[in-house]
Amino acid sequence: MTIADVSDKSIAELTSLSGRCAVVTGGAQGLGKAIARRFAEAGASVLIADLNDVLARETAAELSASCDGRVISTRLDVADTAAINAAAELAETQLGAIDIWVNNAGIFPFVPLLEMTDDTWDQVMDVNLRGVFAGSRAAARSMIANQRGGVIINVASLAGLAGISPGLGAYVASKHGVVGATRQMALELAPHGIRVLALAPGVIKTETNFSSAPAQAEATIPMQSSKLGRIGVPDDIGRVALFCASDMALFMTGSTLLVDAGMLA
Repeated sequence: MTIADVSDKSIAELTSLSGRCAVVTGGAQGLGKAIARRFAEAGASVLIADLNDVLARETAAELSASCDGRVISTRLDVADTAAINAAAELAETQLGAIDIWVNNAGIFPFVPLLEMTDDTWDQVMDVNLRGVFAGSRAAARSMIANQRGGVIINVASLAGLAGISPGLGAYVASKHGVVGATRQMALELAPHGIRVLALAPGVIKTETNFSSAPAQAEATIPMQSSKLGRIGVPDDIGRVALFCASDMALFMTGSTLLVDAGMLA
């Protein structure tokens, strides 16, 4: 499938997601909610898939009331492949053919390497890396069956490009895997008109990363200081995700976009 030349489209047309269906894992709060909000604002129908089904329903109701796109929710554990496949089927049944899939759900337990158990390591890999694989596979199968192409966006991290805070060994390894998987999936899925991109946020202040381990999270900030004067907020990622999902980025695939306020500069 050949990617269209959209040179004759207006900016409004290029940024619109009207008529498209998106799935956002971990979409009930933080980065996922910010991404889902921008997608819905741009006219997409959105499935918020999150382990916290109560919060997912609340977020879906909130976005439905404020945005043009239809927003629904479902409970999803991304470590459960059957649940991922069910979420894809729900999106197709309720919202139409899947055009955009965002692998955002992730965990980041702070455990020093010498204290890391096999179970903790495996849990991080199951959620952060295998969840990305299974979500991308479900999305790609749907997109190929519907012959519409599509976009898969993997939320990696600055940790996918460099070591960061002590205690995040499993997280860093999993996010490096996400960056590599993004490149490989882009290669394999390009013939089907499916673009695959990754986002690498720097320090972003969300409900989870500053509440679950505030001392450790705060300690990473001076190590990775922003060049732009502030810590990131979720919408800093939401806007870039919208760019990636839209026709503005139609000639991009396989890239990992740093959204880090120059932390690696």
